[in-house]
Amino acid sequence: MRPEQLYQNLKELAEKLEITVSEKSFRNTGIKVKSGLCKVKGKKFFIMNKHLPIYRKNKILASCLSDMPHEEVYVVPAVREILTSKKKAP
Repeated sequence: MRPEQLYQNLKELAEKLEITVSEKSFRNTGIKVKSGLCKVKGKKFFIMNKHLPIYRKNKILASCLSDMPHEEVYVVPAVREILTSKKKAP
């Protein structure tokens, strides 16, 4: 699967899990910011640095989603395999 297609599939899974993925530029903020999950007024947002290379975006988003309850949601087999490999041991 192409990296761009993988990223799109990960974003679609996030939406199914009621997580809004938003890409933002942090270059002009003057502060060091990391991409990640946050919760605002009960809604989940995943803020992604839009200047990261696609492979880093995939790694960061897959790592976050692997810890979410996604077992009951349809995910293409290639994406499910990546999520399983990223899942942290209990």
